[in-house]
Amino acid sequence: MGPDGKSQVTLEDGIVKTVLVSCQHDEDTSQSEIKEFLIENLVKPVFEDVSGIEILVNPTGKFVQGGFEADTGLTGRKIMVDTYGGIIPHGGGAFSGKDPSKVDRSAAYMARFVAKNIVANGLADACLVSVAYAIGRAEPLMVEVVNEKGESICHLLNNKFDFRPSAIIERLDLRRPIYRQTASYGHFGRAGLPWEEFVEI
Repeated sequence: MGPDGKSQVTLEDGIVKTVLVSCQHDEDTSQSEIKEFLIENLVKPVFEDVSGIEILVNPTGKFVQGGFEADTGLTGRKIMVDTYGGIIPHGGGAFSGKDPSKVDRSAAYMARFVAKNIVANGLADACLVSVAYAIGRAEPLMVEVVNEKGESICHLLNNKFDFRPSAIIERLDLRRPIYRQTASYGHFGRAGLPWEEFVEI
């Protein structure tokens, strides 16, 4: 094993649904060896019974090169500046410097689009849209929508919103040169941006 790694746990109704672990490894170590090792030495000691849990280990395949050599680039501004301040929980990924294929950016726009339209269509007075992904997998691991009372209202959406990166890019037409205006004063709450548009649900 190498020093670079990350993990994510997805829950649904308080039950662990998915465990994702990505970790750097030697060139000659197979994916099956890594998966078996991590399940026995990391996942099982934490969760004990792993039946019913989807366990994803290095879903993109090999992870030989890690650290700064493998993953450098623009970090962008602090995410709080571009979104909702401290009102909404955030992931760590900035929008700036990333193309729309990166869910740090496109999924945040889609979550804004969905939340705004849930409220505009009278399905909630306020809502929070949460989404989680695994690198290398188009379908999100989790999409959750809760209203101002903390109640799940996903069932009201009737699968009208597709959170796969390619579908988000197509629906919001994110390959257009529209981002210069987001260089200051944030990305949300501004007219003329596609994630601010209204649709009928």
